[in-house]
Amino acid sequence: MMSLFISIDGGDSCGKSTQIAILANWLRQKNYDVFTCRDPGSTRLGEAIRTILLNRYDLDICRMSETLLFMAARAQMLKEIILPELKLGKIVLTDRFFLSTLVYQGYAGQIPIDDIEQIGKMVLGKTVPDIDFILDVPLEIAEKRRQNREKDRMEKMDRIYHKQVRQGFLTHAHLNHERFVVIDASQSVDTIAEKIRQVVEKKLEDKRKPEGTKSF
Repeated sequence: MMSLFISIDGGDSCGKSTQIAILANWLRQKNYDVFTCRDPGSTRLGEAIRTILLNRYDLDICRMSETLLFMAARAQMLKEIILPELKLGKIVLTDRFFLSTLVYQGYAGQIPIDDIEQIGKMVLGKTVPDIDFILDVPLEIAEKRRQNREKDRMEKMDRIYHKQVRQGFLTHAHLNHERFVVIDASQSVDTIAEKIRQVVEKKLEDKRKPEGTKSF
């Protein structure tokens, strides 16, 4: 058994869900036991919170309430799904994780980053993804992808907000370059998938090696 925790994150319409499905299929073909989830969601509580956060347009949700709701859904998913599945030796793939709250409610929403990180430590402890992918796509491309589909509450935010979101992802990745893998998501689906596979394959190779050795 080889447990591995991977998140794929990025701005709206960056192609996260597509890439998680492709990656999960590839890993299963290699006989890995894979569990996929989405944040917020994947538990009964998480899905109820997701509906409130993304689809309840009649509710005026302030940024701090938004932050705490996302963290509550994440806490439930961590306890109910992520930690148990990792303990079973599975590869867990999540569509978004803590980074999204840092960016959407912090960098773009003006909640102090330090405050969100303190909440994160309380909720998540030392649990962080082994690999954090950020799919980066120019706003023009993201907007075009959203043109002919129904938008949720976050996707309906104005262009300035989405610009701050994109910059937030890139800024945080730059400040923590050893933690995050940024991929140009304006490329073809197959090209993005191949780049993700290369990173994951290297991480799996490293985990198979005796402690103290790694690939270069």
